[in-house]
Amino acid sequence: MTAHLDRPAPRRVLPIFRPMASIARKNLFEDIPRFIVAQAGIVFAVSLVTIQLGILQGFSRSTARLVDESSADLWVASKDIVHLELSSPMPAQRVEDAQKVAGVDRAEALMIRSSIWRDSNGKINPIRIYGFDPNSRMFAGWDVTQGKLSDLNQPYSIIVDSNSLKALGLNQINDRGTIGAFNALPAKFVGVTQDTQSIASSAFVYTSLENANAYGLGGSDTGLTCRTDPSGRLSCLNQTPRFGNPDPNPDPPRRVNVQDPISFVLIRAKPGEDLGQLKQRLESALPNTRVFTQTEIANLTRSYWTTRTGVGFVLGLGATVGFVVGMVIVGQILYSSVSDHIREFGTLKAMGASNWVIYSVILEQALWMAVLGFIPSIALCLGLGAWTQAAKGIMILITPATGAGILVLTVVMCVGSALFAVQKVTRVDPAIVFKA
Repeated sequence: MTAHLDRPAPRRVLPIFRPMASIARKNLFEDIPRFIVAQAGIVFAVSLVTIQLGILQGFSRSTARLVDESSADLWVASKDIVHLELSSPMPAQRVEDAQKVAGVDRAEALMIRSSIWRDSNGKINPIRIYGFDPNSRMFAGWDVTQGKLSDLNQPYSIIVDSNSLKALGLNQINDRGTIGAFNALPAKFVGVTQDTQSIASSAFVYTSLENANAYGLGGSDTGLTCRTDPSGRLSCLNQTPRFGNPDPNPDPPRRVNVQDPISFVLIRAKPGEDLGQLKQRLESALPNTRVFTQTEIANLTRSYWTTRTGVGFVLGLGATVGFVVGMVIVGQILYSSVSDHIREFGTLKAMGASNWVIYSVILEQALWMAVLGFIPSIALCLGLGAWTQAAKGIMILITPATGAGILVLTVVMCVGSALFAVQKVTRVDPAIVFKA
């Protein structure tokens, strides 16, 4: 005898509850002009947030790009260092002292000087001079797109970033200018590099250690000539520097001696050397210094520009304003959409639809608005970033992680705005269907 088990009848779902996605899309797309205007507002808000964050990240990266491009394992700096471009000088003797420390494969000097550039038309600009060994790639890990790095071995020769050429009045290789306010020295343009310029700094000029030292000392040279006349009296002549007039035949720059000031000692460790222990040995052997890894000095520099200046606050405030504007726009659009379709929502409730079913319609509208606002916004920002980098040297950095974060932020913005619209639905009376 066969036993028959009673099985519960399958639960029927009202057909109208199945295509909730189509209801959300219908509400969203039924008025295309209104939808386009609404999406334009979302694109504006998302683009504002993306651009502000992109500029902040691009600004931060550019301030330590030279550190990122270098191959030095350790950077020895004065104990007073604030960031890459602000540090007390130390004698070049530190290079020889560092070379003697166990575990050091090579030590090199890096000079950073500030000066005045005067182009062939007499226009002046502030510049930041970086002096290094052109025969080594420990500092200059970046590419030279025109000329050769070895050209810096020529007396008074310079390489300039492509983003600074216009500011310095340089049009082609072998153009000339002068460097220094007093006793200005000539400068011959011999090469171009790319994407090394910091947004926060004056134009970068790269040259050899000897040239950088000459440019640095040239701005402060004075002379006092004394002699005795036949009567035995001593007479002295104070030779004041010439302002802006270059020496027509300057002597070649002398070699850097142990007393000349430098900014950093770059260290390449021997293979397999523990950098933590090498740091301790260097700090013990070199008094009044601090030793950083590449990552540490890059983070120190970026932290200064983003937290100790107002740049990070201003750009972060702009991103926050964009987020708030986006929430207001989306909230207003969804609230208006719910108001226009309040009778339809009342019908659903009268037919037994739960609040969650109705909420899902509004939330899906919000998600559609988020995705359809995010895609054109990212495309717009990527195009704008490519243009600003090529035309102005301003980096709007949008990494995959940034893009993912912006997408999440856009979804949060739209879903959060949907909560305002949901409030109206929760109070809807199903009897509204039968009201005139």
